Amino acid sequence: AFGACGQTHYSEKSLNNHWGVPLSLSRMHAGTDYGIFEMGMNHPNEITPLTAQVRPHLAIITTVAPTHIEHFSDGLDGIARAKAEIFSSMDEHGIALLNCDIPQFGFLQSEAKRYGLKKIFSFGEAEGAHACLVDCLVASNGTRVKANILGEEVTFTLKDAGKHIAVNALSVLLAVKLLGADLNKAISAIEAIEPPAGRGRREYLNIGDPANPVTLIDESYNASPVAMQAAFKVMALIDPGRGGRRIAILGDMYELGANAAAIHRDLILPLQASGVDLVYTCGPLMKNLHDALPEQKRGVHCDESPELAQIVPDVLVPGDVVMVKGSRGGGDKPRMQVIVEALRALPAKRGEVANTKQG
Repeated sequence: AFGACGQTHYSEKSLNNHWGVPLSLSRMHAGTDYGIFEMGMNHPNEITPLTAQVRPHLAIITTVAPTHIEHFSDGLDGIARAKAEIFSSMDEHGIALLNCDIPQFGFLQSEAKRYGLKKIFSFGEAEGAHACLVDCLVASNGTRVKANILGEEVTFTLKDAGKHIAVNALSVLLAVKLLGADLNKAISAIEAIEPPAGRGRREYLNIGDPANPVTLIDESYNASPVAMQAAFKVMALIDPGRGGRRIAILGDMYELGANAAAIHRDLILPLQASGVDLVYTCGPLMKNLHDALPEQKRGVHCDESPELAQIVPDVLVPGDVVMVKGSRGGGDKPRMQVIVEALRALPAKRGEVANTKQG
């Protein structure tokens, strides 16, 4: 969005920690109009030194979710407090953008004020939000959005599906308008954005019937309970082809603390609501979900993703809709990516010409 409005520097991949943020800063050219930085944490007091380096003029907190919750004895309140550290190196002219639909909105407001910020703006569905989601039509191939941004009505269509995607887009457009950039140029830019690899990108694989491909939803980059449920809702919007099924391939979600087993097991309700037909799982935590599934929906469970990558391709039939999602892990590439790669290789393995169309 900002790239359409001026010279923009942004963090590549997830350069969001004590190594990545200074590296990203060092790569920013002196003539840059806008610098976009992601700051991440999985413990308290990790964002404070990062924001001291960046000294942001504007900060966005999109949500507060139970990601990394095992490192916070006070749960979501602790996560909210840690995220609010981003305000600690902003001056009184700094701008805070907060999601007004989350329970921690009031607390984040008070934290922003405690750090001396006077310009606090909201985005979300709630009436009176500075960037208000007026209407949102989520379809299998994208999201149609009607919104009011500081009194200006706008409509646009995103290529990614999900209400959460629409709300995040509002935060960006609100930032664009508050910083005096061209809102129309920004809207045109976000309408052109394709879902990135590992974060909802779709591919269509010809495994024997070119008119009835397998739809692969690549969500392999990372996972949290909230992101899992959002992905299930998107999968529910995609109708399988002739003779096809909805299949979820799920890996462990990390850093969820003492309730991790129950959190994995409780995915059964949103999964069933999505109309899933089969669920394949890997990892010790996902074994809790596997054991809770009805027998007719229970696919194979494996300890590791490479084992599952050897099994899943053989069960697919033309028309299947397959989603792969799990936490990244500590390796060079996401732990579930090996399964995505095995599925991508399926057309060649079955002697078909791969259809590499993406959507």
